[in-house]
Amino acid sequence: MLTGIHCNLLLENNCKTTRIQSLQVTLNQSPSEVFNFLSDFTNYEKLMPEQVTDWVSDSETCSFSIKGMASLGMAFDTKTPDSEIKIKRNGKAPFDFFLICNIGKIDNSDSSTLNLFFDADLNPFLKMMAEKPLTNFLNLLVDRYKAITDSIA
Repeated sequence: MLTGIHCNLLLENNCKTTRIQSLQVTLNQSPSEVFNFLSDFTNYEKLMPEQVTDWVSDSETCSFSIKGMASLGMAFDTKTPDSEIKIKRNGKAPFDFFLICNIGKIDNSDSSTLNLFFDADLNPFLKMMAEKPLTNFLNLLVDRYKAITDSIA
C-alpha cells in the first residue's frame, strides 16, 4: 500500500499537482453498494469529523467549513459505475482540487476496496502545511466508511 504524497508535473500550465492518498480499506459491501453510497453527498456527513461544521448538502453538491481553516464546496464531476467517483471544487475554495473515490472489486466475493486520492494545485508552502492534515482526513473518511459497513454486516 502506498501512502503519503506524490507530486506530478503537469505539462499544461506548468502547474504542479499534488496527490495525497488514503490507505486502502477492504469493505464488506459490493462495489455497487459502495458506489451508491458515495454517489450521494447526503451520505458524506456521516463520514465527517467533528472539525467539519456548517454542513449543507443535496444529492449532487455539498458545502462545509473546517474549524480554523477554510470553507469548501464540492460537486460530482464524473461517475464511473461501481468503479470511480471524481469530485471537484464547487464555489469558493482556497485552491482547485479533485477528490477521487477509487472502488475496487475483490474477486470471488461480495466485498470491495476503497481508497481516496486528493489532487490539488498547491504552492510549496500550502503543500507543506496541508499534506499531513489532508492525509489524516482522507484516512479518517475511509476508516469511518469501513466502520459503517462493518456495523451493518
